[in-house]
Amino acid sequence: MQTLQTAWGTESEGYYFKEEQGVSCMEVAEQAESIDNPLHEAAKRGNLSWLRECLDNRVGVNGLDKAGSTALYWACHGGHKDIVEMLFTQPNIELNQQNKLGDTALHAAAWKGYADIVQLLLVKGARTDLRNNEKKLALDMATNAACASLLKKKQGTDAVRTLSNAEDYLDDEDSD
Repeated sequence: MQTLQTAWGTESEGYYFKEEQGVSCMEVAEQAESIDNPLHEAAKRGNLSWLRECLDNRVGVNGLDKAGSTALYWACHGGHKDIVEMLFTQPNIELNQQNKLGDTALHAAAWKGYADIVQLLLVKGARTDLRNNEKKLALDMATNAACASLLKKKQGTDAVRTLSNAEDYLDDEDSD
C-alpha cells in the first residue's frame, strides 16, 4: 500500500498534513476540500488520534461549525465516550453551548440514549435547565429510562439545593 499525505485545515491557521494508508489521490483531494472543521470531524467519527492531533495543533476546542455545534456536541451525538473524555481535559471547554436548534451536548447524549455520556456531562456540571428551540429540556428528549433517570435525579438535587439556598436566605432575613 502507498502512503499519502492528506491536507486538512484548522479553523484559523493554514493546513496540516496527515499520512494515510491505501487512499487514492481522488479520495485525498475530495477529503482535503471537504473538511472545514477537523476537530468536529474527528469527534463525529470517534477518531481519537486525529482529535489529539487537532488539539496538539491548537485547533479551538469551542469552535462552532455551520450548525452552531461544538466538537463536544458531535462526540456526544455519536456516543464517543473516549472523545468526550479527551475534550474534557481541555481548559475552558464549553459544556452548555447551544447550537442553532438550541440543543446542547447534553440534549444530544440524552436523545441518542448514551447514559454513560449523560452521566459524564452531569458530573462535569452540564446544565439541565436549558431548553432548545422547541422548548425541550434534555430530559424531554431522553429516549431511554437510564438517561431520564439520571436527568431527573440531577434536576431533583438542583431543585433541593435551590430550595435550601432560599431557606438560608430567609433565615438570614429573619435574624435582623
